[in-house]
Amino acid sequence: MSTKVSKIYGMDIYTDSGKFLGRVQDILIDLEQGKIVRVAMEPLANVSKDEAKRILREKSVLYSSVKSVEDVVVVTKVGGLGAEM
Repeated sequence: MSTKVSKIYGMDIYTDSGKFLGRVQDILIDLEQGKIVRVAMEPLANVSKDEAKRILREKSVLYSSVKSVEDVVVVTKVGGLGAEM
């Protein structure tokens, strides 16, 4: 799957069962591999290290969990948001 990163910003994120999780506010990219790693539902800019850790733990999903990026982002929900995602 390939898409422009700028297209993903602001998109709604839903589980494959239809539960709304939030909106894409930030994207983490592995520059060495050139791949998206995580999609965050809260901005990571200008936050403390502890707050960034909380956001990544509780308000983000692994990009490997993304099933589709069309009109919305669809993710596979594996347990609680803070667990696998």
